Amino acid sequence: MFCNFMSHEKCLKHVKTPCTSVAPSLVRVPVAHCFGPRGLYKRRFCSVCRKGLEAPGLRCEVCELHVHPDCVPFACSDCRQCHQDGHRDHDAHLHHWREGTLPSGARCELCRKTCGSSDVPAGPRARAAPASLQAHSVCSAALAPECTFGRLRTLVLPPACVRLLSRNFSKMHCFRIPESAAPEPGEWGGGEGWPARGRALTEAGCDLPAGDGEDSADGSVPAGPGREVGTPESGKQTLKIFDGSDAMQRNHFRAVTVPRLARSQEVLEAALRAYYISEDPQGFQLQALPTPVQLGDTAAAGRVWSAGPAEEEGGRAAPEAWVLRALPRTQEILKIYPAWLKVGVAYVSIRVTPQSTARSVVLEVLPLLGRQAEGAEGFQLVEVLMGSRQVQRTVLADEEPLLDRLREIRQTSLRQMSQTRFYVAESRVPAPRVSLFVGGLPPGLSPQEYRRLLDEAVTSKGAPAWTTGTRAHRPPATGAVVLDVACFAEAERLYMLIRDTAVRGRPLTALVLPEVLHTKLAPDCRPLLVFVNPRSGGLKGRDLLCSFRKLLNPHQVFELTNGGPLPGFHVFSRVPCFRVLVCGGDGTVGWVLAALEDLRHHLACPEPAVAILPLGTGNDLGRVLRWGAGYSGEDPFSVLLSVDEADAVLVDRWTILLDAHESACGEDSEADAEPPKIVQMSNYCGIGIDAELSLDFHQAREEEPGKFTSRFHNKGVYVRVGLQKISHSRSLHRALRLQVEQQEVELPSIEGLIFINIPSWGSGADLWGSDSDSRFEKPRMDDGLLEVVGVTGVVHMGQVQSGLRSGIRIAQGSYFRVTLLKATPVQVDGEPWVQAPGHLIISAAGPKVHMLRKAKQKPRKAGPAKDARADGAPAPEGDPK
Repeated sequence: MFCNFMSHEKCLKHVKTPCTSVAPSLVRVPVAHCFGPRGLYKRRFCSVCRKGLEAPGLRCEVCELHVHPDCVPFACSDCRQCHQDGHRDHDAHLHHWREGTLPSGARCELCRKTCGSSDVPAGPRARAAPASLQAHSVCSAALAPECTFGRLRTLVLPPACVRLLSRNFSKMHCFRIPESAAPEPGEWGGGEGWPARGRALTEAGCDLPAGDGEDSADGSVPAGPGREVGTPESGKQTLKIFDGSDAMQRNHFRAVTVPRLARSQEVLEAALRAYYISEDPQGFQLQALPTPVQLGDTAAAGRVWSAGPAEEEGGRAAPEAWVLRALPRTQEILKIYPAWLKVGVAYVSIRVTPQSTARSVVLEVLPLLGRQAEGAEGFQLVEVLMGSRQVQRTVLADEEPLLDRLREIRQTSLRQMSQTRFYVAESRVPAPRVSLFVGGLPPGLSPQEYRRLLDEAVTSKGAPAWTTGTRAHRPPATGAVVLDVACFAEAERLYMLIRDTAVRGRPLTALVLPEVLHTKLAPDCRPLLVFVNPRSGGLKGRDLLCSFRKLLNPHQVFELTNGGPLPGFHVFSRVPCFRVLVCGGDGTVGWVLAALEDLRHHLACPEPAVAILPLGTGNDLGRVLRWGAGYSGEDPFSVLLSVDEADAVLVDRWTILLDAHESACGEDSEADAEPPKIVQMSNYCGIGIDAELSLDFHQAREEEPGKFTSRFHNKGVYVRVGLQKISHSRSLHRALRLQVEQQEVELPSIEGLIFINIPSWGSGADLWGSDSDSRFEKPRMDDGLLEVVGVTGVVHMGQVQSGLRSGIRIAQGSYFRVTLLKATPVQVDGEPWVQAPGHLIISAAGPKVHMLRKAKQKPRKAGPAKDARADGAPAPEGDPK
């Protein structure tokens, strides 16, 4: 094993992350990784070179693999399997162990002893996802291999219940993860850091995907175009080593430092170590790299490294660049894997000779796999390249000489050969069906109108319209359409075109959506649909996205800035029972609840319960439902456990009709009035001073969004804006009229009028107050009534938020009509705007919404605390007021 890994020999069998040189041979089902943008990951270690990630590194968004950017080409495709894709599909799901640093308080699932480590790579310690088990590697061997998802069993969407035929799409596209930036100059290029093969993916019927830019390889000194090789120490020399023709064309090499008097065998072994090749050095040689002057000099170009070091015959200096080549082989042993799982062996080994073809190999392998009774014409030989970011499959022609194919791969890239497998697969291809979600369209159109709009947008780019195998259907009045495409190549073409298209000035959103096999879900499975607003809570939203993708199935986690809530509800539309977790502020929660209201009648589960992870500034609904004043870095696993144990409660929803057609400014202004629109409300609706402060805050945030990354700073801006308005007088009671249950209500002298549905306003203040009043019923958030409260100005609002006073109680009812006599600031659930003169009609919005209220925490018992993953209970937290 050529890596910086130290272990007792007796412990090697327990290592969960093997050396890069042997890891590809141990992969059960190749699954590509999803590397996000570069970031600083403290106390993390590279899974390839085993060194610390001191410089910016990469992290797989699904399986917690950490690597240096230069190590990516050497990481094999051993990510978690999250869906069925037609290749080696199975119903059983095994633990996916990953070595790494664990929290200091982590306990082994089996022996219950501490297994945490944060300062060194956790060689004898590992974590399994998504069950979130933690164990010593020695202990993990005693655990059952099949994963039951642990405490998250009822929340996880099982991979066997998700189908996504993703031939032409990378995992980044499949999991809707934004792609990272392009590689820097001098880094490994190509789809997987590998050269393009110049072959077609026969199974997909289309060209190989271009993929993402790769980085250069890991080793002692990685280098490439634009990178300077450091000056070696005295008595040593630095050599540029290329691993094949593709590396020579791209000028991507590995720098190896060896003594000037090094023997040829030592230099060859150093070159093999640089490329993590563990085969016998006797099968390789180093050839001098031809320079432009030597291109016609056959002798110079093919010169092999000799025992002499720095000086060769005739006083000529030894070349500084060499190509690592495999010696010609007349025969070799090749492993052939079955493309189905229910076989008693993982692979069979056969001898490949110059006479061996793809068809002869299939004929030889079928009896060894127990399929001799079936005709060979129903099978084919598939070449699979297990790149770290893309798994590429190529069907070989029946008469293709296999030994020549192996020689061609090695000539192109030796490290490519180490990550290449051959499978015997059935020739039948599953019927292709790809679902593409297209968002950003005008709302309220029919499927035919949406298709016409997309046809015009696509043909305007000089591309032909979609084929007859593409069918469009839409959720109601949502401004989105879902395309069911019956051709992989057509799906890829439409996907790339739509992402670069705008309709009526708005850019379109294109997403690849999976299909949930709802009939295969267990009766007690209630998967959690997670929506995360990454713009809320500073950088916490991004971290939560990655955490939930690792703890759950990535197909059930949706980023709201990438298509909104509609794609998630469409994916879960046929799930009979599910729950929802919204990570964001009050505005984000209102956004998701409004989408749920629109789609309710098109869901198999029309009333899913909704939990909240508050990431905003006010978080009033989250406070009422005991989720706290705001997320402050709690363990995401404990958050999921709290969601699973939460109680369902009902909360009223209200509809506000905004009709600005009647104006106090005369008939001539009616043509300029805004058309009527409807908004939904869950928390409160403010008119006047509180909406004005909210509007000023939002405008400040729009001007400098980078400054609004902390809850403390946001509240400071609110205070500053309020101080600027403290002396302003608006006489709101003269600028509007209020009817409650069709009865006119006389207003006192106020500057703000607020309709509240929950007992929390302005970051936790009790605006209504706790004093009893015989005129009104005791407020509840499910009583079908709204409370109307007035405030006299900024000072009064500050006293309410400090608990010194309450608001002025005005009315209570279920139907309200507000007449605005002039343009007035209005805000609903924290979303402000200036409303033109006209009417606001507030009424109940049909069925109540089901929300999840966090269960009260039991008092901590005396004695040592246990880890939440071990005893099944989250860490105790203080119950918010």
